[in-house]
Amino acid sequence: MRDKKADILVSGRDLFSSKGFKDTNVSDITKMAGIGVGTFYNYYASKEKLFLELFLEENAKLKRSIMETVDLNDEPLKLIKQLMLLNINGMNSNPILSEWYNRDVFDKVELLYREENGNNNVDFIYGSFSEIIKKWQAEGKMRDDIDCDLIMAFFISLINMDTHKEEIGIQHFPHILDYLADFILKGLTDYKK
Repeated sequence: MRDKKADILVSGRDLFSSKGFKDTNVSDITKMAGIGVGTFYNYYASKEKLFLELFLEENAKLKRSIMETVDLNDEPLKLIKQLMLLNINGMNSNPILSEWYNRDVFDKVELLYREENGNNNVDFIYGSFSEIIKKWQAEGKMRDDIDCDLIMAFFISLINMDTHKEEIGIQHFPHILDYLADFILKGLTDYKK
């Protein structure tokens, strides 16, 4: 007996990767999977739910890959810059994750995630990185007078800047991102108590 859910996942991944979220519809997915539209809805309430599952899976793979690549004992400035670069490159090279940069898609995915997991639970983006921040705070390598969640929000803001590079000015964007990362990290690591 075929695993219909697996067929839907494979078809969804293939179509979202090749056509994008907007241009993929449920009937395309079911046709490729060799199932009826009604069968799709036995497993997923919408194409957004399927996309969210695939997005979270791809995001988790990227985060695991990044964490296996870096030296967690590096100094904060070096490690955070490396984490950000690997994250941006990984998202840009993965067609499902690159939908992050499509505001309409991301807004739908984020809204769905928040509906299912609550407004305060957005660890699907950077969950394991916060453990590094807490470790540095305990070791005195990073400010401990600023909440870890707020520090993570600084880094998330830097990553999200990539979605606004045209507004910032593409010619300035890489330099602005580097300088802002330096300023934020120095402010979080070079401080007087």
